[in-house]
This record gives sequence, structure tokens and C-alpha cells, in this order.
Amino acid sequence: MTRIQGDHDVAIRIADLSKIYHTASQDYVALKDVSLEIHPGEFVCVVGRSGSGKSTLINMMTGIDSPSCGDIWVDDVHLGAMSENDLAIWRGEHVGIVFQFYQLLPMLSLLENVLLPMEVAGRYDQALRKERAMNLLARVDLSQEAHKRPGEVSGGQQQSAAIARALANDPPILIADEPTGNLDTLAAERIFILFDELAHAHKTVVMVTHDEEIAAKGDRVLRLSDGRLIGEDVRVPVLGGRDDA
Repeated sequence: MTRIQGDHDVAIRIADLSKIYHTASQDYVALKDVSLEIHPGEFVCVVGRSGSGKSTLINMMTGIDSPSCGDIWVDDVHLGAMSENDLAIWRGEHVGIVFQFYQLLPMLSLLENVLLPMEVAGRYDQALRKERAMNLLARVDLSQEAHKRPGEVSGGQQQSAAIARALANDPPILIADEPTGNLDTLAAERIFILFDELAHAHKTVVMVTHDEEIAAKGDRVLRLSDGRLIGEDVRVPVLGGRDDA
């Protein structure tokens, strides 16, 4: 893995990033010349209209998609220098991903869904995995639902289980794509509070949201339009991350 030196105060660095999708009829520019830095312990919300490039941007941050040009460093690792296999291994250990539509495995219980990332990555002693998974489910108020399958619980509970799964390997970075988009106001607020607590615990949180009210509570709001970063709103100083005050 290619690392940059002396930039441990930057969790995610993006430089001159563009993404163009080529189709039979025309080329579609999803991102154009995006540059930004996100610091450890920062809670950043990404907003913009549908098609503005929000999901493409976070797919670049996770290594799920690759840029047409430009560079991305996450946790000092240059993603463009890694093979697909190395990216998959790195992602399992360093980045927790929360998808809009949960993507829990329907045939597994909530507990088994949370256990799975630890088993795939070989993290933690086998005897400790169940205890850790149960502790994570308790953190999102799902202790009593642990042995139920996703289809037996509500949408809010499924999303909470997906967050517990994303935290299974204790990644320093959590990236969430519209995690509150299909939830009621109360469930959405609970998820925001959890993300805010994670940022205070010095995890870096990047959340795509269409909800301006929720976004305004983050440390910083990045605004995208037609694939370009057009501005940002800062609520607290971000250099070096937040403190606990």
C-alpha cells in the first residue's frame, strides 16, 4: 500500500478528482475537479440534489469505484495504487459502510450479520466475536432482537443493525449513504445521535443526506451540484478534529 508521510491529521484527502461514466450514447460526468480534506474525528455531511454526485463521491472514498482522474488517500493509503483484492481487504479493516437500503443478508439473524465481517476479516478471537457483536447490537438498542432475521424487524431496526455491522471491525472511518432516507423522524434522529457520538470518540464520519436539518447539525456540510463541490458550511473548527468540549 502506498502511504503519504506526515499527514496523520487528515483522514481523507481528495485531489482533483473527476469521474466520467462512458455509455453508448454519451459520456456522463459524475464528478468534476473535486478536492477536499476531512480530518479525524470530523462529522461531515454531504448534500445535493439527486444526480449531483453524492453517492459517486463516497463510493470513491470507500474504493468501491475508481476515479477517471485524480487521487484519493484514506487513512494515509493511496487507493489508486491498490489492487481490487487489496482494496477489499483494506476496506474490511479500515472503513465501515452503511448503505441506504441496509443490505443485510436476509437468511441470517441480526447477530449473524454483525458477526460476519469479523469472520471474513479474521478479526478478534472467535470466543470474543459473539460478545463484541452483542455489545454492538446493545449500543443500537437491538439486544432483544439479536436472533431475529432482518425481515422480522422494522426498517429503523434494520438500519441500526447495519450500523452495528459497519462497526464490527472497529474501523476508524464510517461512511454512510442516505442512512436516514427511509426512516421516520425519530429513528433518523437516533441514528444521527449515534454518528455524533462516534465522531466524539474520534471516528471520522461521512454521511450523505438529503435532510438539510440533519446535515446542519454536523461539523461540516459539503455541497455538491452537477458533480462539482460548490461550497461548504462549517459549524465547528475542524483542523485536527473536534475535542470533547
